[in-house]
Amino acid sequence: MTTIAIIPARGGSKGVPRKNIRLLAGKPLIAHSIEDAQESTSVDQVYVSTDDTEIASISAEYGAKIIQRPADLANPAFLTN
Repeated sequence: MTTIAIIPARGGSKGVPRKNIRLLAGKPLIAHSIEDAQESTSVDQVYVSTDDTEIASISAEYGAKIIQRPADLANPAFLTN
């Protein structure tokens, strides 16, 4: 059986704008999540689901597969309805 990790990473953020691409300890925040998932012995594949092309590009650089999702599915209003 294959086990996948899916990391949701929205482009918009009200609290900390562009937080997923901001640097933390010298690399983008999203990279830490990707690397942690890749290092897990119980995860076979790592995917990042995002509406943002920059997050997708950075995630691919760190070895994640990308699930490009429509912006309307990343809208906080959609998530609360």
